Amino acid sequence: MLPQATLDQARDLLAALEREGKTLATAESCTGGLIAAALTSVAGSSSVVMAGFVTYSNEAKVRMVGVSETSLAAHGAVSEPVAREMAEGALARAEVDLALSCTGIAGPGGATPGKPVGLVFIGLARRGAPPVVERHVFPGDRAAVRAATVAAALALAARPAAGQPSG
Repeated sequence: MLPQATLDQARDLLAALEREGKTLATAESCTGGLIAAALTSVAGSSSVVMAGFVTYSNEAKVRMVGVSETSLAAHGAVSEPVAREMAEGALARAEVDLALSCTGIAGPGGATPGKPVGLVFIGLARRGAPPVVERHVFPGDRAAVRAATVAAALALAARPAAGQPSG
């Protein structure tokens, strides 16, 4: 389960977005829906959270949120371009104001040269603003990497919700 601090982040983000009349969607790979789960654990979240796409496979990334097969072939699923396209695709397909995405290697396997366990790209797409992608290498086991990804994604989304620069 996610730490209380992360659930508090979700509650605070939802409150800020609701005040602004904004809606949100997620496109998740390595977290398997944990960002959406954190958000929807808050009563009343349905006024903000419109959709959550779990795009664990490359096929799902292409079919559900429109990730380019060219980007997948050139950069791999765990990459900045794919995280950006996931966020942009969720934004467009869910017709929301902002979308969060994540793609990474939670472990224990899956690492490749240059892509260690814990490598995660988190994307944020907002209507009327350029997308932002953060690169992280989180320590710990699979559960720790996934929990850290959720917390970092919520923090990224909270910055523009609070009127702060996001990149």
